[in-house]
Amino acid sequence: MSTPTHGSEGAVNVRPTQDVLFDDLENAYEDVGYRGVTACKAAGITYRQLDYWARTGLVEPSVRTARGSGSQRLYGFRDILVLKVVKRLLDTGVSLHQIRLAIEHLRERGVHDLAQVTLLSDGASVFECTSPDEMFDLLQGGQGVFGIALGKVWQEVEGSLAHLPSESSELIGLHPGDELGARRAARVG
Repeated sequence: MSTPTHGSEGAVNVRPTQDVLFDDLENAYEDVGYRGVTACKAAGITYRQLDYWARTGLVEPSVRTARGSGSQRLYGFRDILVLKVVKRLLDTGVSLHQIRLAIEHLRERGVHDLAQVTLLSDGASVFECTSPDEMFDLLQGGQGVFGIALGKVWQEVEGSLAHLPSESSELIGLHPGDELGARRAARVG
Protein backbone atom coordinates (compact mmCIF):
# COMPACT_ATOMS: atom_id res chain seq x y z
CA MET A 1 0.00 0.00 0.00
CA SER A 2 1.28 3.43 -0.81
CA THR A 3 0.50 6.99 -0.02
CA PRO A 4 0.38 9.27 -3.01
CA THR A 5 3.14 11.48 -1.64
CA HIS A 6 5.63 8.65 -1.31
CA GLY A 7 4.52 6.50 -4.25
CA SER A 8 6.54 3.50 -3.11
CA GLU A 9 5.39 0.00 -2.38
CA GLY A 10 7.10 -2.52 -0.19
CA ALA A 11 6.66 -5.39 2.13
CA VAL A 12 5.42 -4.67 5.60
CA ASN A 13 5.75 -6.68 8.77
CA VAL A 14 2.80 -8.96 9.40
CA ARG A 15 1.09 -8.53 12.75
CA PRO A 16 -0.71 -11.55 14.16
CA THR A 17 -3.73 -9.53 15.30
CA GLN A 18 -5.85 -6.95 13.57
CA ASP A 19 -7.13 -5.14 16.62
CA VAL A 20 -4.96 -2.09 15.94
CA LEU A 21 -6.64 -1.49 12.60
CA PHE A 22 -9.56 0.30 14.20
CA ASP A 23 -8.30 1.54 17.57
CA ASP A 24 -11.15 4.00 17.98
CA LEU A 25 -13.58 1.11 18.51
CA GLU A 26 -11.92 -0.04 21.74
CA ASN A 27 -14.99 0.05 23.94
CA ALA A 28 -17.86 0.29 21.46
CA TYR A 29 -18.27 -3.41 20.70
CA GLU A 30 -15.77 -5.16 22.96
CA ASP A 31 -18.31 -7.40 24.69
CA VAL A 32 -20.06 -8.62 21.55
CA GLY A 33 -19.17 -11.36 19.07
CA TYR A 34 -20.81 -12.36 15.81
CA ARG A 35 -21.01 -15.84 14.32
CA GLY A 36 -19.63 -16.49 10.88
CA VAL A 37 -23.02 -16.42 9.18
CA THR A 38 -23.77 -13.00 10.69
CA ALA A 39 -20.32 -11.69 9.73
CA CYS A 40 -20.94 -12.87 6.16
CA LYS A 41 -24.29 -11.09 5.94
CA ALA A 42 -22.90 -7.85 7.35
CA ALA A 43 -19.84 -7.89 5.08
CA GLY A 44 -21.62 -9.17 1.98
CA ILE A 45 -19.37 -12.21 1.51
CA THR A 46 -19.84 -15.96 1.26
CA TYR A 47 -19.09 -18.36 4.07
CA ARG A 48 -16.48 -19.99 1.84
CA GLN A 49 -14.64 -16.65 1.55
CA LEU A 50 -14.86 -16.12 5.31
CA ASP A 51 -13.46 -19.57 6.02
CA TYR A 52 -10.61 -19.18 3.52
CA TRP A 53 -9.62 -15.75 4.83
CA ALA A 54 -9.63 -17.05 8.41
CA ARG A 55 -7.53 -20.11 7.53
CA THR A 56 -5.00 -18.03 5.58
CA GLY A 57 -4.76 -15.32 8.23
CA LEU A 58 -6.17 -12.43 6.19
CA VAL A 59 -9.03 -11.80 8.61
CA GLU A 60 -9.04 -13.95 11.71
CA PRO A 61 -11.81 -13.82 14.30
CA SER A 62 -10.64 -11.76 17.26
CA VAL A 63 -13.36 -12.79 19.73
CA ARG A 64 -13.00 -16.56 19.43
CA THR A 65 -11.23 -18.82 16.94
CA ALA A 66 -12.51 -22.25 15.98
CA ARG A 67 -11.25 -24.94 18.34
CA GLY A 68 -12.01 -28.29 16.81
CA SER A 69 -15.10 -29.75 15.25
CA GLY A 70 -18.37 -28.08 16.18
CA SER A 71 -16.90 -24.93 17.70
CA GLN A 72 -17.96 -21.55 16.34
CA ARG A 73 -15.71 -18.70 15.33
CA LEU A 74 -16.85 -15.36 16.69
CA TYR A 75 -15.95 -12.15 14.89
CA GLY A 76 -15.73 -8.71 16.44
CA PHE A 77 -16.93 -5.47 14.91
CA ARG A 78 -13.40 -4.62 13.75
CA ASP A 79 -13.13 -7.97 11.99
CA ILE A 80 -16.34 -7.34 10.09
CA LEU A 81 -15.11 -3.89 9.03
CA VAL A 82 -11.98 -5.50 7.63
CA LEU A 83 -14.08 -8.18 5.87
CA LYS A 84 -16.21 -5.50 4.19
CA VAL A 85 -13.15 -3.52 3.09
CA VAL A 86 -11.57 -6.68 1.67
CA LYS A 87 -14.79 -7.45 -0.21
CA ARG A 88 -14.95 -3.93 -1.66
CA LEU A 89 -11.33 -4.13 -2.82
CA LEU A 90 -11.95 -7.54 -4.41
CA ASP A 91 -14.97 -6.12 -6.23
CA THR A 92 -12.74 -3.46 -7.81
CA GLY A 93 -10.41 -6.12 -9.19
CA VAL A 94 -7.56 -5.70 -6.69
CA SER A 95 -5.60 -8.93 -6.24
CA LEU A 96 -5.76 -10.74 -2.92
CA HIS A 97 -1.99 -10.24 -2.59
CA GLN A 98 -2.37 -6.45 -2.86
CA ILE A 99 -5.28 -6.55 -0.43
CA ARG A 100 -3.13 -8.40 2.10
CA LEU A 101 -0.45 -5.72 1.76
CA ALA A 102 -3.04 -2.96 2.18
CA ILE A 103 -4.58 -4.53 5.30
CA GLU A 104 -1.13 -5.15 6.79
CA HIS A 105 -0.17 -1.54 6.09
CA LEU A 106 -3.29 -0.23 7.83
CA ARG A 107 -2.64 -2.51 10.82
CA GLU A 108 0.95 -1.29 11.03
CA ARG A 109 -0.05 2.34 10.69
CA GLY A 110 -2.81 2.10 13.29
CA VAL A 111 -5.56 4.24 11.81
CA HIS A 112 -6.94 6.46 14.56
CA ASP A 113 -9.31 8.71 12.62
CA LEU A 114 -11.02 6.23 10.37
CA ALA A 115 -13.58 8.67 8.99
CA GLN A 116 -10.76 10.66 7.35
CA VAL A 117 -9.22 7.73 5.45
CA THR A 118 -10.12 6.86 1.87
CA LEU A 119 -8.61 3.94 0.02
CA LEU A 120 -8.14 4.51 -3.70
CA SER A 121 -7.28 1.77 -6.14
CA ASP A 122 -6.29 1.63 -9.76
CA GLY A 123 -7.20 -2.05 -9.87
CA ALA A 124 -3.64 -3.15 -9.23
CA SER A 125 -2.46 -1.18 -6.22
CA VAL A 126 -4.15 0.35 -3.18
CA PHE A 127 -3.37 3.87 -1.99
CA GLU A 128 -4.26 5.43 1.35
CA CYS A 129 -5.41 9.03 1.27
CA THR A 130 -6.09 11.08 4.39
CA SER A 131 -6.63 14.49 2.82
CA PRO A 132 -8.34 15.94 -0.24
CA ASP A 133 -4.93 17.10 -1.50
CA GLU A 134 -3.59 13.53 -1.50
CA MET A 135 -6.68 12.31 -3.35
CA PHE A 136 -6.39 15.13 -5.87
CA ASP A 137 -2.67 14.39 -6.46
CA LEU A 138 -3.39 10.71 -6.99
CA LEU A 139 -6.33 11.30 -9.30
CA GLN A 140 -4.49 13.97 -11.25
CA GLY A 141 -1.73 11.46 -11.96
CA GLY A 142 -4.35 9.20 -13.52
CA GLN A 143 -3.74 6.40 -11.04
CA GLY A 144 -6.81 6.13 -8.82
CA VAL A 145 -10.08 4.94 -10.27
CA PHE A 146 -12.02 3.59 -7.29
CA GLY A 147 -12.35 4.93 -3.76
CA ILE A 148 -13.54 3.45 -0.47
CA ALA A 149 -14.31 5.89 2.35
CA LEU A 150 -13.68 3.83 5.47
CA GLY A 151 -15.96 5.99 7.60
CA LYS A 152 -18.86 5.11 5.31
CA VAL A 153 -18.03 1.40 5.54
CA TRP A 154 -18.05 1.74 9.35
CA GLN A 155 -21.58 3.22 9.23
CA GLU A 156 -22.81 0.49 6.88
CA VAL A 157 -21.48 -2.29 9.12
CA GLU A 158 -23.01 -0.64 12.20
CA GLY A 159 -26.37 -0.44 10.44
CA SER A 160 -26.23 -4.06 9.28
CA LEU A 161 -25.21 -5.44 12.66
CA ALA A 162 -28.00 -3.56 14.44
CA HIS A 163 -30.46 -6.02 12.88
CA LEU A 164 -28.41 -9.21 13.16
CA PRO A 165 -27.89 -11.57 16.11
CA SER A 166 -24.82 -11.38 18.33
CA GLU A 167 -23.32 -13.32 21.21
CA SER A 168 -22.96 -11.61 24.58
CA SER A 169 -19.67 -11.53 26.46
CA GLU A 170 -21.20 -13.66 29.22
CA LEU A 171 -21.47 -16.63 26.87
CA ILE A 172 -18.15 -15.89 25.20
CA GLY A 173 -16.09 -15.53 28.37
CA LEU A 174 -17.41 -18.43 30.45
CA HIS A 175 -16.79 -21.30 28.08
CA PRO A 176 -14.90 -20.14 25.00
CA GLY A 177 -14.74 -23.61 23.46
CA ASP A 178 -18.16 -24.91 24.50
CA GLU A 179 -21.02 -22.66 23.54
CA LEU A 180 -23.69 -25.25 24.34
CA GLY A 181 -22.19 -25.75 27.81
CA ALA A 182 -22.24 -22.00 28.38
CA ARG A 183 -25.91 -21.81 27.46
CA ARG A 184 -26.74 -24.69 29.80
CA ALA A 185 -24.81 -22.98 32.62
CA ALA A 186 -26.68 -19.74 32.00
CA ARG A 187 -30.06 -21.52 32.20
CA VAL A 188 -29.22 -23.43 35.38
CA GLY A 189 -27.52 -20.49 37.17
